[in-house]
Amino acid sequence: MTSEFPAHFASNYQCLLNRLKLHGMQPKTIALYSHGVRRAGDYFDYRIDDLTRLQLTDYFVHMVDSLSWSSLKHDLYGLKFYYAQVLNKPWPGADLVKPPKSHTLPDIITVPQAQQIFMATRVRSISRVFLHPVQPAVAVGRRLAFANRGH
Repeated sequence: MTSEFPAHFASNYQCLLNRLKLHGMQPKTIALYSHGVRRAGDYFDYRIDDLTRLQLTDYFVHMVDSLSWSSLKHDLYGLKFYYAQVLNKPWPGADLVKPPKSHTLPDIITVPQAQQIFMATRVRSISRVFLHPVQPAVAVGRRLAFANRGH
């Protein structure tokens, strides 16, 4: 697999694969990290041992438009691992890439949060579900009995 790369990159790439395995990484993680290093190698003509912060900035700006955040993150982690474990050099792109901020609803919401959601609901049929309490089982039973008598 490494024969298609220039000799220096192939040697370091094999070292990367060995270090990932020795660090107990799962096969899928090894595949993702190594793919990120290969992608960066391809972008920089396989000369990735002395990248500058500016070069990494240009690279990630180029990649952010074509990759998902997850893929970009694995490329970043793969390159960081490569610098730390293969080259024994500090990572020149510290704090270079930040994940997008996402806002999700919590699994459990408080009563005031629920009230805020209910009051913000504009669709009448949905708001009825929120704002009208469920009738006690006795009242429901009476209605069913009345309906079954044919009225």
